[in-house]
Parts: sequence; structure tokens; C-alpha cells
Amino acid sequence: MAISLTVDIVVFTFEDSALKVLLVRRRNAPHRGRMALPGGFVKEKENLEQAALRELREETGLHHVSPEQLCSFGDPRRDPRGRVVSIAYLALVAPGRPLHAGSDASEAAWLPLNKLPALAFDHRQMVRCALQRLRNKLDYSTAGFQLLPRKFSLPELQTLYETVLDRELDKRNFRKKMDLLGILKRLKEWRRTGRKPARLYTFIPKKFERLKDKGILFPF
Repeated sequence: MAISLTVDIVVFTFEDSALKVLLVRRRNAPHRGRMALPGGFVKEKENLEQAALRELREETGLHHVSPEQLCSFGDPRRDPRGRVVSIAYLALVAPGRPLHAGSDASEAAWLPLNKLPALAFDHRQMVRCALQRLRNKLDYSTAGFQLLPRKFSLPELQTLYETVLDRELDKRNFRKKMDLLGILKRLKEWRRTGRKPARLYTFIPKKFERLKDKGILFPF
């Protein structure tokens, strides 16, 4: 029995106080009309990451992302077309990236993670796997800041952490820890949010890397 190889890519962003995932509406069978992750079959002369980036570009118009391999999915019944193994990838992007559906996708959209419709194949399982990877990465990487715009407020940052971790964080302790870490630059800019404006900050990658080299983690 021949085995086919596909790639799928879970792309997260954080927008409107919600963690969102990039989905496309399938134009072709199987699961025609159902939302799914961008992805498709690997061509003979391309490696896995090249295939994932090509499918992402063709189906959503999204460029300039840095994917990391997530997990393999090989249940014999996962695809009605036959024995198909898929390699899933994870990518994180800042909000505001324009989308343009194409190839075999009739629609491309950012959908809130807590309001997902029924997904094609085993893509909901892939999303759950990606979310767990993202939660783990918050402790030791720049993952959280990759999901935010270059300038952000502390309430936005805390909401991001709370959304990804799915639990509330103490406001005073969160701000105290961020201040002690020294990885944020305080800007002379403000954003009006609700009753009073919030000061904006930006992330300092070099300070983060120095702390990381010392083995300092960032658990909350």
C-alpha cells in the first residue's frame, strides 16, 4: 500500500484580546466547504518546510513566517483518500497580516481559538498540540512577543499570557516580574484603552538572550 505525505501548518496570532488561528475553507473534496489548516501534499523535489511554506503562501498569501516542526499524525483513518501521513508545523505572527485566499482554498481567515467550527481531518487535534507547544514555549522563548505588535501595553501582554495559559495572573506580580527581568523598554507613547490611556512598551531581544544564556526561565 502506497503512503502519501502531507504537511499542515498551525499559525497563531493575538488580536482583539483573543488567540487566533489561521484557517482556510476547503474548495475540494474531501471535507469540501469545511474549515481546515493550510496544507497539502509534499512535492517530490521539496523538503517538508518548503512544502509547508508553499502551501501557506498559495492558500493564504502569507509570507515571511518562521515555522518549526510540531508533530506527525499518522492514524490510518485520518484521511478518506487513503494512507496519508501529515507532518504538522507551528508558526507565530504579529497581528494585522493581510490574507488572500487562493489555490484550493475559497476563504482564508483568522478565527478565535475558543470559537472554532468543526475542522477537516484531525486538524483540531493539531491545533491542540500546537497550543500546548505554545504554552511550553512561553517559559523559555520569545513566543509571546512574536504574537504582539512591536508596540504594546502591559495589559495587552498580560492578557496574552492569561489567554495562552488559560488562567488569571496577578496584575501586581506580573508587572513586578516584567520589571525585574528588564526585557521591556518603556516608550513615551500611550494608547487610549477604555477610561484611561495605557503606556506602550517594546520588547528588547538582546536583554532576553542574555538572561536566557544564564539559564533564567520565565514561568508564570
